[in-house]
Amino acid sequence: MKKKMVTAVLASTLLLSGMLAGCGSDGNGSGKDGQVTLNVWGMGEEAKSLPKIAEAFEKDNPDIDVKVQALPWDTAHDKLLTAVASKKGPDVLQMGTTWIPEFASAKALLDLKPHQEKYPELKNDNFYEGTLNTAAYEGAVVGVPWYIDTRVLYYRTDLLESVGYKQAPKTWEELSDAAQKLAKRGKGKYGISLDAKEQSLGFMFARQNGSKLIDGGKPQFNQPEFVEAIEYLNSFYTNGSAPKDLGLDIVQGFKGDAILPMFISGPWMVKLINDQAPELKGKWATAVLPMKKNNISALGGSNLSIFQHSKNQEEALKFLAYMSKPETQAEWFKLTQSMPSTKKAWEDPALKDDANFRVFGQQLEASEPMPLIKPWEKIAQSYLQTFEKIYRGTGDVKPELDAFNKQAEQILN
Repeated sequence: MKKKMVTAVLASTLLLSGMLAGCGSDGNGSGKDGQVTLNVWGMGEEAKSLPKIAEAFEKDNPDIDVKVQALPWDTAHDKLLTAVASKKGPDVLQMGTTWIPEFASAKALLDLKPHQEKYPELKNDNFYEGTLNTAAYEGAVVGVPWYIDTRVLYYRTDLLESVGYKQAPKTWEELSDAAQKLAKRGKGKYGISLDAKEQSLGFMFARQNGSKLIDGGKPQFNQPEFVEAIEYLNSFYTNGSAPKDLGLDIVQGFKGDAILPMFISGPWMVKLINDQAPELKGKWATAVLPMKKNNISALGGSNLSIFQHSKNQEEALKFLAYMSKPETQAEWFKLTQSMPSTKKAWEDPALKDDANFRVFGQQLEASEPMPLIKPWEKIAQSYLQTFEKIYRGTGDVKPELDAFNKQAEQILN
């Protein structure tokens, strides 16, 4: 998921339950002029663009009237819980990828597998393998990947070349070497920005070093593969090539002589750099992540699911199939800059002919979601507290990870 999406649940379930009557399924599914009303809940900024796509769907399906409700991410989770408890909610709902285990275990999401023959757009082979994992639960397919994001390396090509790198660093060793050389350009300069509050970063590096994170229900956070990865990540702070508390907007840090000439982020940064720093055209690029044992990146995004208690499941399946068409996904990218989940959509010129976006398609071949288990968010927050002690120098790596592993065991149990 995008970082901005992973927010704390703020609203009270009791308060939200009173709001359902005006926005959930109307019970009989009848709309104007005999149409079926399909209620769709979307989250965040993406949902604001969804009605434009819904209008095109309605032209192809004049017997269906789509009503889109945009929910803030920070209240959506509680609202969905209320819908599950009352068995009254939307027909189609956007699901953050980390929410799938919780709502699937509550039997709130329709299994799409029996419907894939009738709606071939929903078949697994249309999507990247890593994205399919986010929509699977105990053998069921409880959603389709809608849009996805992954993390790649952004870098200033001109400044990397000035320290001897005509191409992006390809290995952990090269990334560390390039960052240290860039940091030596002068006082107040760094080699790379590594957001210590980005919870997926440490886990991503650990996977690149061969860590399974959790194996057979047992956390692996004090095993050599994980420990070595955190030591490597921490080395950027200890050798001064990454700042701890700079507090500088990343695009500003990327401009000019670049206080921050490298950083790891998602696809939304392409548009931000093009819009806010047009003078950098030809001086920056994206690259797949450097490799240790592999170069696995984090995979986020959102899925579309059908509410198990919907009375309009056939219409909802038509909508999911429409949203999964490559041409629909390509149009969605042009509207929102959200990466398509279907492989065929990446053949659209808007993606295929843009070198920076093309890199994201390459990285998707080596991208995996965080472990899809209900307590993962709690484990991730515990990791952030642990890593803060490490990078601020108030705790040593191995003892802190031993303590974190014990906390994770307790959370899992």
